[in-house]
Amino acid sequence: MLLLAAIGLALMWLYTKWHRTKKYWADRNVPFIPPHPLLGNLTFLLKQNPGIFVRHIYNRDQPYVGLWWFWRPVLLVNTPELARRILVKDCAVFKDRFLNSGKKDTLGGFNLFLVNDPFWSTVRKRLSPSFTGAKLKVFHKHFVAKARELVERIKIEMESNKRVNLRMMFTDYTTDVVGLSAFGVRGDATLTGKSPLRDITKGFMTFTYLRGLAWACIFFIPELVDVFGFSFFPNEASNYFRKIYKQVVDERGGYNVRIGENKDFLDALRKMKQDYDQNNEEMPEDILIAQAAAILQGGFDTTGSALTFCTYELAHSPQYQDKIYDELLQIKDRILNGDVDAEVLHEIKYLNAALKECFRKYLPMGWIDRVASTDYRIDENLTIKAGTPVYVNAGGMQYDPIYYPDPEKFDPDRFLPENEKKHTPFTYLPFGEGPRFCIGKRFGVQNAICALAHIIINYKIVAKPDSHLPRDIVIEKKSLFYMPGETLYVDFVPRDL
Repeated sequence: MLLLAAIGLALMWLYTKWHRTKKYWADRNVPFIPPHPLLGNLTFLLKQNPGIFVRHIYNRDQPYVGLWWFWRPVLLVNTPELARRILVKDCAVFKDRFLNSGKKDTLGGFNLFLVNDPFWSTVRKRLSPSFTGAKLKVFHKHFVAKARELVERIKIEMESNKRVNLRMMFTDYTTDVVGLSAFGVRGDATLTGKSPLRDITKGFMTFTYLRGLAWACIFFIPELVDVFGFSFFPNEASNYFRKIYKQVVDERGGYNVRIGENKDFLDALRKMKQDYDQNNEEMPEDILIAQAAAILQGGFDTTGSALTFCTYELAHSPQYQDKIYDELLQIKDRILNGDVDAEVLHEIKYLNAALKECFRKYLPMGWIDRVASTDYRIDENLTIKAGTPVYVNAGGMQYDPIYYPDPEKFDPDRFLPENEKKHTPFTYLPFGEGPRFCIGKRFGVQNAICALAHIIINYKIVAKPDSHLPRDIVIEKKSLFYMPGETLYVDFVPRDL
């Protein structure tokens, strides 16, 4: 009898709790999408990419819409005005992100992508100088060297296989570039497809259902991460990061030698450790390794996927490829001699416009998450409570035909200088905006531009006769990032040089 009574009370409590939960947004006169009794609005998980989900539920006529992650109310905002307030104007209220990797996962939980204030501000301030224009000039020589290897890799692949797996090739390339910049580790994956670090990043690209569940918890219900023992990085990857980080630090003399001007990202981390030690403050080495690992995780596949999408689009839009080639002919000799600098490449209008249009169509994440640190007045009708997760619907706005007519069309003309300045502010957010925008934005863009310039001056990119159109590309369902869910191929036809 006692057991039955307890079960009855528990069921009554659950029913009451659910009844109150599902009325949360209706009670506040907020438009909402009816929730599932268990998952809320997360029924798309492992069945549809989040970027596609938010695009489909976007409604310009509704400035915001109420959702539930399980039973937690969250708010999705659809207007550039609200995006500006959340990401810039009132960013002090929205400093933190919602996702979290738990307290037991040092490498995952303390990396710059996940960590919250006040520690985030400290780390960001110290690492930002590593991505200035001056520092990127140091990295540019790595971009050029690897881009030239990329040209050779295409030749080898076309002669032996008659086709190139675009995403694999480009992530081989970006693993080498980011690995060298973040960990100081040289690799030969660009030419060979193999290296110890590449074995790790290939693991990142494998989307099993278990890994998908781990990421779902990290992004949507962080309280369960430690309960199930999930981590942002697989254990094998974490152990490898620790090993190579310590090895390279030892090769550079440890933390006790004088570090002058930082040559790369690793030197910035060593300098941060020195500063903490001098102030008798604790800075565990795992936290330093976490930042290097985050740069690798955040940079290799986003840039690799962008190059994949852009190359595929240019194969199906030869008119834009021809315009890029005509511009590149002006600096052909410098490219072929490996003597082209970043400033020159950034003046190639159509090349830069094509990459920007690629990021519009295939933005790495469909939304930008923040958490309100205090009660916050959205408008005269709605005030959200402290702790409410808020999501900017970047994917929806970047596909809004009011802002970008015929949004399914790949049209680099949108981002030519004379047209780009006409865009409505805060409707183009592939790297976020405000103080917490992507720290590696300039690094990733410069890396991609260098690779594309070397490829297009050496090869004409041609769509395979049996390939489907870009709008029909399958997007990975088990990933929370916007990645190809199928293998994409094109033909590379050598140009007369």
